[in-house]
Amino acid sequence: MPKTAVNCASATVPLDSDAAGVTIGKLARAAEVGVETVRYYQRRRLLAVPHSGGAVRRYPVATIDRIRFIKRSQDLGFSLEEIRELMRLEHGGSRGAIRKIAGARLTSIREKLTTLRQMEKVLSELLCECEHTATAEPCPIIAALSTGRTADGGHSLPVGGSIPMA
Repeated sequence: MPKTAVNCASATVPLDSDAAGVTIGKLARAAEVGVETVRYYQRRRLLAVPHSGGAVRRYPVATIDRIRFIKRSQDLGFSLEEIRELMRLEHGGSRGAIRKIAGARLTSIREKLTTLRQMEKVLSELLCECEHTATAEPCPIIAALSTGRTADGGHSLPVGGSIPMA
């Protein structure tokens, strides 16, 4: 079977744009974000603020793809600082530097998964223990959360086991 090219183009929103670009409202709608998100990305130096040729700023249509890049990167857990660096490296940057950023993100994701699996195991055991404990006795879930140890003296609950978000 012959290989065919995969169309990776995003769904486009029709823009009544001219060579001058699009307004912030049209830009936001086309990129499926709010106007405040566009402004936030500008404040964080991820998007340029176009010069105002009058009362209305006009954005290059290519800004839509830039916003989509930022959103997809955030969906993969990259911080805004990491995204800024990826954008800086995009044209002619070192692939090694790009791989280093992506590799660090992958390591962080794997660490979060390990922590989540530990949390799942402890909570699953506590639920089972609660289900099989007489109602006259203290709830094993509450006791474990209060003392950090399960009622049977088994697993200790992780201290500070919250999932780091960045």
